[in-house]
Amino acid sequence: VQLVESGGGLVQAGGSLRLSCVASGRTFSIYVMGWFRQAPGKEREFVASIRWSGDITDYTDSVKGRFTISRDNAKNTVYLQMNNLKPEDTAVYYCAADSQAWGRIRSVDRYDSWGQGTQVTVSA
Repeated sequence: VQLVESGGGLVQAGGSLRLSCVASGRTFSIYVMGWFRQAPGKEREFVASIRWSGDITDYTDSVKGRFTISRDNAKNTVYLQMNNLKPEDTAVYYCAADSQAWGRIRSVDRYDSWGQGTQVTVSA
């Protein structure tokens, strides 16, 4: 599975951005799609996930009520709508696909395909 993210940029605190991730290749093998982020000097952390089939979603506590993950299977695309952005949301955001179906959904080890990342910068 190949993944390409887009939609990052610079925004003021309180603003919004929508990230997109287009999947190609063996998309029929995907179980879960996830968004992760990595700030400078920090480990990559889980943000949100969605089942490729069905509507089960999961969010890290710090983004609940502000971020929404969704997908459009016809377009092989997953979205991350980010509202009320805060400076601490600044990071490189990565899209990831799981076709292994083992391990914790919030763990980076669960995912076997990754995008190149897109920078999100939130100014105070």
